[in-house]
Amino acid sequence: MEVHSTKAMAARAVDLCVALLHERPSVASVSRVLRDHGETGDLDLGEADVTAMRAAAARLREVLGAATVGEAAGLLNRLLAASARAPRLTSHGDATSWHVHVDSGDDAPWAEWFLASSAMALAVLLADHQRVPGGLCASRGCGRPYLDLGGGSPRRYCSARCATRERVAAHRSRTSPPTPG
Repeated sequence: MEVHSTKAMAARAVDLCVALLHERPSVASVSRVLRDHGETGDLDLGEADVTAMRAAAARLREVLGAATVGEAAGLLNRLLAASARAPRLTSHGDATSWHVHVDSGDDAPWAEWFLASSAMALAVLLADHQRVPGGLCASRGCGRPYLDLGGGSPRRYCSARCATRERVAAHRSRTSPPTPG
Protein backbone atom coordinates (compact mmCIF):
# COMPACT_ATOMS: atom_id res chain seq x y z
CA MET A 1 0.00 0.00 0.00
CA GLU A 2 1.36 3.39 -1.01
CA VAL A 3 2.13 5.88 1.73
CA HIS A 4 1.39 9.52 0.93
CA SER A 5 4.14 11.86 2.11
CA THR A 6 4.26 15.62 1.83
CA LYS A 7 7.46 15.41 -0.23
CA ALA A 8 5.85 12.92 -2.61
CA MET A 9 2.79 15.16 -3.02
CA ALA A 10 5.03 18.17 -3.72
CA ALA A 11 7.09 16.17 -6.23
CA ARG A 12 3.85 15.14 -7.96
CA ALA A 13 2.76 18.80 -8.03
CA VAL A 14 6.01 19.90 -9.68
CA ASP A 15 5.94 17.04 -12.21
CA LEU A 16 2.36 17.94 -13.11
CA CYS A 17 3.31 21.63 -13.45
CA VAL A 18 6.10 20.66 -15.87
CA ALA A 19 3.80 18.38 -17.88
CA LEU A 20 1.01 20.95 -17.99
CA LEU A 21 3.05 24.11 -18.61
CA HIS A 22 6.28 23.10 -20.34
CA GLU A 23 5.24 20.18 -22.49
CA ARG A 24 2.31 19.54 -24.78
CA PRO A 25 -0.30 18.56 -22.22
CA SER A 26 -2.78 15.89 -23.20
CA VAL A 27 -5.02 13.48 -21.37
CA ALA A 28 -2.41 10.77 -22.03
CA SER A 29 0.60 12.78 -20.79
CA VAL A 30 -1.16 14.01 -17.64
CA SER A 31 -2.51 10.50 -16.95
CA ARG A 32 1.05 9.16 -17.27
CA VAL A 33 2.31 11.62 -14.62
CA LEU A 34 -0.59 10.74 -12.32
CA ARG A 35 0.10 7.01 -12.76
CA ASP A 36 3.84 7.57 -12.18
CA HIS A 37 2.84 9.10 -8.85
CA GLY A 38 0.62 6.24 -7.75
CA GLU A 39 -2.86 7.00 -9.09
CA THR A 40 -4.68 3.80 -9.98
CA GLY A 41 -7.98 2.72 -11.44
CA ASP A 42 -10.07 4.58 -14.00
CA LEU A 43 -8.84 8.17 -13.90
CA ASP A 44 -11.81 9.51 -15.90
CA LEU A 45 -9.63 12.43 -17.00
CA GLY A 46 -10.82 14.53 -19.94
CA GLU A 47 -9.62 17.49 -22.00
CA ALA A 48 -11.61 19.91 -19.81
CA ASP A 49 -9.81 18.51 -16.75
CA VAL A 50 -6.42 19.03 -18.40
CA THR A 51 -7.35 22.62 -19.29
CA ALA A 52 -8.48 23.34 -15.71
CA MET A 53 -5.39 21.63 -14.28
CA ARG A 54 -3.21 23.78 -16.54
CA ALA A 55 -4.73 26.92 -15.00
CA ALA A 56 -4.07 25.51 -11.52
CA ALA A 57 -0.47 24.70 -12.51
CA ALA A 58 0.09 28.32 -13.54
CA ARG A 59 -0.98 29.45 -10.06
CA LEU A 60 1.32 26.91 -8.38
CA ARG A 61 4.20 28.00 -10.61
CA GLU A 62 3.87 31.50 -9.14
CA VAL A 63 4.53 30.03 -5.68
CA LEU A 64 7.66 28.23 -6.85
CA GLY A 65 8.85 31.40 -8.55
CA ALA A 66 8.36 33.58 -5.48
CA ALA A 67 11.37 35.75 -4.66
CA THR A 68 10.95 35.47 -0.88
CA VAL A 69 9.47 33.13 1.70
CA GLY A 70 6.97 35.83 2.65
CA GLU A 71 5.80 36.19 -0.94
CA ALA A 72 5.44 32.39 -1.31
CA ALA A 73 3.54 32.20 2.00
CA GLY A 74 1.17 34.96 0.89
CA LEU A 75 0.50 33.22 -2.43
CA LEU A 76 -0.06 29.88 -0.67
CA ASN A 77 -2.40 31.48 1.85
CA ARG A 78 -4.49 32.93 -0.99
CA LEU A 79 -4.56 29.59 -2.83
CA LEU A 80 -5.57 27.71 0.31
CA ALA A 81 -8.26 30.26 1.19
CA ALA A 82 -9.73 29.97 -2.31
CA SER A 83 -9.40 26.24 -2.92
CA ALA A 84 -8.96 24.22 0.28
CA ARG A 85 -11.73 22.77 2.39
CA ALA A 86 -11.61 21.46 5.95
CA PRO A 87 -8.96 18.75 6.24
CA ARG A 88 -10.27 15.20 6.17
CA LEU A 89 -8.69 11.77 6.29
CA THR A 90 -9.25 9.30 3.48
CA SER A 91 -7.97 5.90 2.44
CA HIS A 92 -9.97 5.91 -0.82
CA GLY A 93 -11.98 2.90 0.34
CA ASP A 94 -8.93 1.14 1.81
CA ALA A 95 -7.09 1.39 -1.53
CA THR A 96 -4.32 3.54 0.00
CA SER A 97 -2.88 4.36 3.38
CA TRP A 98 -4.72 7.03 5.37
CA HIS A 99 -3.77 10.53 4.34
CA VAL A 100 -5.09 14.08 4.54
CA HIS A 101 -7.09 15.70 1.75
CA VAL A 102 -8.19 19.33 1.63
CA ASP A 103 -10.45 19.10 -1.41
CA SER A 104 -14.23 18.74 -1.31
CA GLY A 105 -14.33 14.94 -1.54
CA ASP A 106 -12.84 11.81 -3.04
CA ASP A 107 -14.78 12.57 -6.23
CA ALA A 108 -13.65 16.24 -6.45
CA PRO A 109 -12.75 17.52 -9.91
CA TRP A 110 -9.12 16.91 -10.87
CA ALA A 111 -8.19 20.62 -10.92
CA GLU A 112 -9.67 21.22 -7.46
CA TRP A 113 -7.81 18.23 -6.05
CA PHE A 114 -4.56 19.23 -7.79
CA LEU A 115 -4.61 22.85 -6.62
CA ALA A 116 -5.74 22.17 -3.05
CA SER A 117 -3.46 19.19 -2.38
CA SER A 118 -0.44 20.80 -4.04
CA ALA A 119 -0.87 24.10 -2.19
CA MET A 120 -1.17 22.20 1.09
CA ALA A 121 1.97 20.15 0.40
CA LEU A 122 3.98 23.23 -0.58
CA ALA A 123 2.70 25.10 2.50
CA VAL A 124 3.77 22.29 4.84
CA LEU A 125 7.22 22.15 3.22
CA LEU A 126 7.61 25.94 3.44
CA ALA A 127 6.73 25.78 7.15
CA ASP A 128 9.06 22.81 7.75
CA HIS A 129 12.07 24.29 5.91
CA GLN A 130 11.38 28.03 6.26
CA ARG A 131 12.17 28.61 2.60
CA VAL A 132 10.41 28.52 -0.75
CA PRO A 133 10.16 24.77 -1.44
CA GLY A 134 11.34 25.06 -5.02
CA GLY A 135 12.12 27.44 -7.78
CA LEU A 136 12.11 28.13 -11.49
CA CYS A 137 15.10 27.10 -13.57
CA ALA A 138 17.52 30.00 -14.15
CA SER A 139 18.74 28.56 -17.45
CA ARG A 140 17.90 30.83 -20.37
CA GLY A 141 14.83 29.60 -22.17
CA CYS A 142 13.93 26.95 -19.59
CA GLY A 143 12.03 28.28 -16.57
CA ARG A 144 10.77 24.83 -15.53
CA PRO A 145 9.70 24.52 -11.91
CA TYR A 146 11.64 22.25 -9.58
CA LEU A 147 11.43 21.07 -5.98
CA ASP A 148 14.28 22.12 -3.67
CA LEU A 149 14.30 20.60 -0.20
CA GLY A 150 18.04 20.27 0.23
CA GLY A 151 20.12 22.08 2.78
CA GLY A 152 22.76 24.58 1.87
CA SER A 153 22.53 26.95 -1.02
CA PRO A 154 19.25 27.00 -2.92
CA ARG A 155 19.22 25.32 -6.33
CA ARG A 156 19.10 27.49 -9.44
CA TYR A 157 18.46 24.91 -12.15
CA CYS A 158 15.86 22.23 -12.77
CA SER A 159 18.42 19.63 -13.84
CA ALA A 160 22.10 18.89 -14.15
CA ARG A 161 21.66 19.35 -17.90
CA CYS A 162 20.52 22.98 -17.53
CA ALA A 163 23.24 23.71 -14.95
CA THR A 164 25.92 22.29 -17.24
CA ARG A 165 24.59 24.22 -20.24
CA GLU A 166 24.84 27.48 -18.26
CA ARG A 167 28.34 26.67 -16.93
CA VAL A 168 29.58 25.91 -20.44
CA ALA A 169 28.04 29.12 -21.82
CA ALA A 170 29.62 31.17 -19.02
CA HIS A 171 33.02 29.54 -19.59
CA ARG A 172 32.84 30.17 -23.33
CA SER A 173 31.92 33.81 -22.83
CA ARG A 174 34.93 34.29 -20.51
CA THR A 175 37.42 32.50 -22.76
CA SER A 176 36.26 33.58 -26.23
CA PRO A 177 38.35 36.23 -27.93
CA PRO A 178 36.56 39.56 -28.28
CA THR A 179 34.91 40.06 -31.63
CA PRO A 180 36.29 42.90 -33.71
CA GLY A 181 33.87 45.69 -33.87
